Amino acid sequence: MIRAVQLYDAADLAVIYNYYVQNTVITFEEKIVSPADFAERIQASMDQKATWLVLEDNGSVVGYAYSSLWKSRSAYRYTHEVTVYLDYKHTGKGYGSHLLQALIEQLKKSPINNIIAIIALPNEASVAIHEKLGMEKVAHFSKVGYKFSQWIDVGYWQLPLSFQER
Repeated sequence: MIRAVQLYDAADLAVIYNYYVQNTVITFEEKIVSPADFAERIQASMDQKATWLVLEDNGSVVGYAYSSLWKSRSAYRYTHEVTVYLDYKHTGKGYGSHLLQALIEQLKKSPINNIIAIIALPNEASVAIHEKLGMEKVAHFSKVGYKFSQWIDVGYWQLPLSFQER
């Protein structure tokens, strides 16, 4: 079941996210995030009209996806960055595609013109999910992150949603 996030989800989402902070280069964050800090992030992005979705399986939160402003300058207001995280024990089941598709469908109903995904590379699974849903690679930056004693590249994927301001 996919539903809108609630602030009480912060603890579950922090657990999911902190696995990636501590064990992967998927996020460039290097310190774990407390549930309270995660709740503040959710609230701040919701205040900016961002969309957050949570995926439950048998009553347990197993993933989340959200959009956020890509940049803070006002002229970027119709472009959002999209992000998906799954409980590492629930990867490979199609949940990531399902969540991202639901997020895209929500954003199509909003005044968002473009979505952008930023992916730490290499990450074949994430690239496959984004490209399966129509996103195209538009940029590649070499050695822009440094975590776990290694340099990390990032790629940008974009999907136009064709919103036209009236």
